[in-house]
Amino acid sequence: MNIRLTIDGHPVDATLNDSATARDFAALLPLTLNLSDFHQTERIADLPRRLSTSGAPEAAAAKAGDLAYYAPWGNLAIYYRDGGSSDSGLVILGQVAAGEIDRLATAEQVTMEAAS
Repeated sequence: MNIRLTIDGHPVDATLNDSATARDFAALLPLTLNLSDFHQTERIADLPRRLSTSGAPEAAAAKAGDLAYYAPWGNLAIYYRDGGSSDSGLVILGQVAAGEIDRLATAEQVTMEAAS
């Protein structure tokens, strides 16, 4: 599924994968979230509810541009740097377009919606 992120007023294309967790996330759209930095690697935000992780793939190491759900905290993570080792409970939801990753490092707010 193609989605559109608006990061501090700038449109950015992204794609969600076909996992059940990504589909559950898509059901929340449109969504506007305030972002904060976490470990100088990712921007995070609380979601309005926890997502289903039933049938979620094994944890993977996040890479720059990944949209992910961290199940233990119930939050969205958008990586602007590689995340290092795989983290139990991290479910990759999709990917931000490659040329737009640098914009994530200082993002304060993101609006996400289905792309037309």
